[in-house]
Amino acid sequence: MKTLILAGGKGTRLWPLSRELMPKQFIRIFNNTSLFQKTIERALKFSKPKEIFVVTNKEYKFRVLDDLKELGLEIPEENILLEPIGKNTLPAIYWGMKTIEENYGRSKVAVLPSDHLIKVDENYITAFEKAEQLANNYFITFGIRPTKPHTGYGYIKPGEKLEGGYKVDEFKEKPDYDTAKQYVENGYYWNSGMFLFDSTLFIEEVKRVAPKVYTAFEEAKNIEEAYEKVPDISVDYGVMEKTDKAAVVPLNTYWNDLGSFDAIYEAFGKDKTGNAVRISGFKGEYINIDSKNNLVITERLTATVGVEDLIIIDTGDALLVAKKGETQKVKEVYRKLVESNDERAIVHKTAYRPWGSYTVLEEGERYKIKRLTVLPGNRLSLQRHYHRSEHWVVVRGTAKVKIGDKELLLRPGESTFIPAGVVHRLENPGKVTLEVIETQIGEYLGEDDIERFQDDFGRG
Repeated sequence: MKTLILAGGKGTRLWPLSRELMPKQFIRIFNNTSLFQKTIERALKFSKPKEIFVVTNKEYKFRVLDDLKELGLEIPEENILLEPIGKNTLPAIYWGMKTIEENYGRSKVAVLPSDHLIKVDENYITAFEKAEQLANNYFITFGIRPTKPHTGYGYIKPGEKLEGGYKVDEFKEKPDYDTAKQYVENGYYWNSGMFLFDSTLFIEEVKRVAPKVYTAFEEAKNIEEAYEKVPDISVDYGVMEKTDKAAVVPLNTYWNDLGSFDAIYEAFGKDKTGNAVRISGFKGEYINIDSKNNLVITERLTATVGVEDLIIIDTGDALLVAKKGETQKVKEVYRKLVESNDERAIVHKTAYRPWGSYTVLEEGERYKIKRLTVLPGNRLSLQRHYHRSEHWVVVRGTAKVKIGDKELLLRPGESTFIPAGVVHRLENPGKVTLEVIETQIGEYLGEDDIERFQDDFGRG
């Protein structure tokens, strides 16, 4: 069995924890392991590393590579398919199926979202084994037996009994509470968003029921042209709801799509007051005075007094306070930030780059102070800025610095100045992590004020 992992989502319903450049599949809130890494570990139950394929946004390439490196896995880099633009799940899956078939011929392929929390147990293994057999003739989705009426999930009505599952009688959209209660009483399943397909059958069915998707990929000269032409469409709407070969295999294990902070609260362990708390950061601390049933995620000192049923998410540069049961509306906050071109929709205070990371420590109208962390053996691009100068102070490690035609080595406590308009580069030639305090001064301090001349990571 091959595995196709979908890792291109933006996770907008989990802002400010999730941002465009660090979406929920890569954040670390479960034992310092990302959801993407957990998905890779599940994939290894059925596939060898070289049989795992990942479809993701081009902006996430190095997040994927870093997570794989941390796991000690060498998945071929050509198995990481980089979408030039997100067009929903059907184009992503079709591209993956087409690539797998070109590499391996006709294959059974498990399709896994990378941002769900799932318990891998005997029931999980058995369900996929049953699905692999059924996939000879059917398009398999996995149904979760509901634990309660839930208005945030789609539902599947099972029909004719099959060996290992059921034909799908009908897919149901997210219902209101009373309808969800009826669905649960009538034996419907939650739609998990996981699938298992025969690659040849899938491609043939897409050609029949979603010809615009098929044509976009088959006639395009390159992937950029394909994504320009392909419609924005989900696999549920484009294929599963239109085919007469849809089948559901029950999956009786813990599953949570983590699609809202309410879902995050459900997934976390609680203390005796019903509070679910996650602390991160050097100054992270939580003090509870007569508060209960809250979700608190914070990286600085946070205290609650006499409150209950709240979602409190503090990321240093943004604070979300929401009532439990209302967190599906968080995506409206994200939308407002995007409409106002607020970069807090895109990046955290700490932003990760292929060479390391930077953290914004403070900023004002004409200045910004960052901590740059450069991994051993890595270097930033050869670049220049037109609207700002920079002052670098080394606090840890050794920095190799190029400024114009000059090169120098800086050690802890030493500094240098880069005038606006001068080509420069920062490199870590040592074996320990390099930390530099960077002070930017200028009329414009946006991250897009950069002209790259050379880059080890292929960025323009």
